[in-house]
Amino acid sequence: MSTDNTSNETVVTSYAHAPTRTITAGDVTYAYRELGPKGGIPVVFFVHLAATLDNWDPRIVDPIAKNRHVITFDNRGVGASTGNVPDSIEAMADDAYTFIKALGFDTIDIFSFSLGGMIAQDLAAEHPDLVRKLVLTGTGPRGGKDIDKIVATTYYDVLRATLTRKDPKEFLFFNRNATGKPAARAFVNRLKERTVDRDKDISMKGFRTQLKAIQRYGRSAPSDLSTLTQPTLIANGDNDRMVPTVLSEDLHRRIKGSELVIYPDSGHGGIFQFHEKFAAVAVEFLGR
Repeated sequence: MSTDNTSNETVVTSYAHAPTRTITAGDVTYAYRELGPKGGIPVVFFVHLAATLDNWDPRIVDPIAKNRHVITFDNRGVGASTGNVPDSIEAMADDAYTFIKALGFDTIDIFSFSLGGMIAQDLAAEHPDLVRKLVLTGTGPRGGKDIDKIVATTYYDVLRATLTRKDPKEFLFFNRNATGKPAARAFVNRLKERTVDRDKDISMKGFRTQLKAIQRYGRSAPSDLSTLTQPTLIANGDNDRMVPTVLSEDLHRRIKGSELVIYPDSGHGGIFQFHEKFAAVAVEFLGR
């Protein structure tokens, strides 16, 4: 294991200015960013399909990092992380475990979105002592109804975005109505606030491999989520076209004691559309 991490007394509280670091575990070098005060249990962010370090909404990250040590990272084979993209969610969870242990943490909280939530569920089930709290947003359980249809929905919306010269996330994450369209533009603009040391996009091969992994996850036998005893916060919009909202409700039923927040007139990116409200909810939940 090796790392280029260097000590720095200055506490970075803005994700737009968080330095990119790397750590090598085995034959993979993982790229990550960290911000917020060091010490205590870190909050590790698990990102969505095709996403890199630059795809986290700073209006979600920054409020959490005000009082917590926050870590975001590129999955293997994505962005600045080396290696090949895994073809299963289980393997992605194994990579996440390798990365977290390489950083020296024995206990973490997880904030996850979409694909990241699928990885987080597998990690928490496989290593229950590692995970103290779970935030699962815009995601669903293994074998959940219609998760395998994410592939078709994604390709369709990517095509629509290409034809209209827009970011695919405007179609995938938000309703195409008078409320959703401006929220989508605002979200995409927030992702551009970081102007230096930007991450590189996922390759098309890696993107397709992630989609296949999600499809396999959706067509697999359901996991026994009764084993997840960690305090869990689940959130989504009421019209999620990618990972249907009913799957958030399904997670809520299957994870005992979990909390569920559904935002109105919003889609897969409901937490980003309602970032002010949700950031406060997430901060309160993680701070208990």
